[in-house]
Amino acid sequence: MENFQALMQGFELALSMHNILYMILGVLLGIVVGVLPGLGGPNGVAILLPLTFGMDPTSAIILLSSIYWGALFGGAITSILFNIPGEAWSVATTFDGYPMAQQGRAGEALTAAFSASFIGAICGVLLITLVAPLVASFALRFGPAEFFAVYLLTFCSFIGMGRENRGKIGISLCIGFLLAAVGMDSISGDMRMTWGSGELMRGFDFLVVVIGLFGVSEILMTVEEGLEFKGKNARIQMTVVLKTWAQMPRHFVTLVRSCAVGMWMGVTPGGAIAASFMGYGLARRFSRNGRNFGKGEMEGVLAPETAAHAAGTSALLPMLSLGIPGSATAAVLLGGLMIWGLQPGPLLFVEQKDFVWGLIASMYLGNLAGLIIVLLTVPLFAAIMRVPFGMVAPLILMVCAIGAYTIANSIFDIWLMLGFGIVGYVFKKLDYPLAPMVLALVLGDRAEEAFRMAMLGSGGDVGVFAANGLVSTLIVLALTLLLWGPISDLLAKMRGKMATE
Repeated sequence: MENFQALMQGFELALSMHNILYMILGVLLGIVVGVLPGLGGPNGVAILLPLTFGMDPTSAIILLSSIYWGALFGGAITSILFNIPGEAWSVATTFDGYPMAQQGRAGEALTAAFSASFIGAICGVLLITLVAPLVASFALRFGPAEFFAVYLLTFCSFIGMGRENRGKIGISLCIGFLLAAVGMDSISGDMRMTWGSGELMRGFDFLVVVIGLFGVSEILMTVEEGLEFKGKNARIQMTVVLKTWAQMPRHFVTLVRSCAVGMWMGVTPGGAIAASFMGYGLARRFSRNGRNFGKGEMEGVLAPETAAHAAGTSALLPMLSLGIPGSATAAVLLGGLMIWGLQPGPLLFVEQKDFVWGLIASMYLGNLAGLIIVLLTVPLFAAIMRVPFGMVAPLILMVCAIGAYTIANSIFDIWLMLGFGIVGYVFKKLDYPLAPMVLALVLGDRAEEAFRMAMLGSGGDVGVFAANGLVSTLIVLALTLLLWGPISDLLAKMRGKMATE
């Protein structure tokens, strides 16, 4: 009851006129940040952070968090319209969102993505509201072994529950792990596979790889098919929005499951990227239309968007309650709080009660404002589809190059982007999945670091991965998911033989 009263007071603070204006401004800026490949929520928040130093902390954090909400919504736009993930966690959205756009269902795909984003984010905010005072005792139990177990769970679920050829999934994962190992070893400081190149010391940036694999390769594929954008006749009307909303209750189980996955990955070190892939993988495995995933299935848009945004929002939970950022954006916000003289952690809920609950209230309002704004501007986004692709392709390539360059102000990254564009084109022609490679590239170095830290801490004893109930449960669940697919296939073959006899 006390927390509910504090939340109501927070709404009074967040609903002041100047805070509402900051909220709307932040969402609009965030949508732009999310649409532009290579910029991203963390960079957008970091760039605008100095502008808030003269503001009061509550208004400043409302503006910055609203930029984050807008980026969460905006990342789906280019993913669906052009197969170019505006945000790292939007990669899985391209798998079914882009085929829907090609089929003239861009409005349905965008509405599904925005609505799923709102549902996932609101669930994450609810988690923060209800669990923030209790999370410290749970999150403090995570050490390197638990971190590795979470990453292992993500990799195993992708292999065991994938519907593609598992050999090709494994090859794609291994290539991603190999790419993740390039650069400076974070444990020993040694250089690995840099071959004397200073540019490779920092490794392969995820967004450079993604822009190449998905954006440039798609341009090459489309040029080969005749320079025609198949979704150019897309039309968006409010009836499309209402029709999409009417279909969403059919996917209630998927939405709930993706919310649960996202909130878990947000509080633990899995993150929004891993959550989006896991949400998509689980939906594909358990859906009655699983075989249609990748061909324009709305459920394939709802699942990753819900999971990613539940994770992205839930990542603020350990930041507020423990002072441990659960994502890159949370880390930037953490720095801002400390600059303003606030110390995130359990005492924040006691010493700065008005600030905390004002921020939590603004999370509800900011996501609602974000949903309304993106839905009102859907016709603008869909109008892009009516431009001939022959005119759009050079602009897309230019935006991709700018996005790749601005990540580290390096011409070398543009060449890398083009190189990975060719790799993505070859993978698509040979029917190799790109998602496992991307997943391994993002999480491979983190998983390796967690494994090595756990082994160093235990003196080389692998028993550390069975040292407590939490890590044991995660490892067993990971192995179960890894073997789930092969065992299911074997049982299906046995049933088929019995039926024919």
